[in-house]
Amino acid sequence: MLRRLFAPRAFEREGYLLYGAAVAAARDPLWYTRLAVPDTLEGRFDMVCLFTFLVLDRMTEEPGEEPRRLAQAVTDAMFADLDQTLRQMGAADTGLARRVRRLYEAFHGRSAAYARALASADDEPLAEALSRNVWRSESMVEGAKPLAVAVRRARAHLGAQGFDALRRGEVTLLAAEEALA
Repeated sequence: MLRRLFAPRAFEREGYLLYGAAVAAARDPLWYTRLAVPDTLEGRFDMVCLFTFLVLDRMTEEPGEEPRRLAQAVTDAMFADLDQTLRQMGAADTGLARRVRRLYEAFHGRSAAYARALASADDEPLAEALSRNVWRSESMVEGAKPLAVAVRRARAHLGAQGFDALRRGEVTLLAAEEALA
């Protein structure tokens, strides 16, 4: 019983590797310089949400239970990282759970908006969702349309990668320079 309690969770290591790749892609300076994504805590959070969503979205294409468990491991890694980041920033333990829950709700709201927008062949709904979430603007911002095109390219690039690589925690996310080309 103790062995089960302290055993590593399914895909824990792989979840952290995939989440780390999403964070690295979100931190690419070109998003912030070329597209004027706000270089703030909120702007960086939004870009991490976007790239984590893309990794998770890739797993929805796969049948069976294994992709769902891997997706859960990526989500767990993301929120463990956010919890740790908030603690390092000095968030008090008393309000930490509430703050993490708000981040969780924000992530899932953004994910749902991006999934709906990507269901359309037109880039306009995705650009609108990105304007609202990344730039926090109700009107279309200049960088939203190029980011929408880049997101579609990044999604197609992820779609071409086999699930076996993801299962091992290996993923290649399209660099901003390539996605914006």
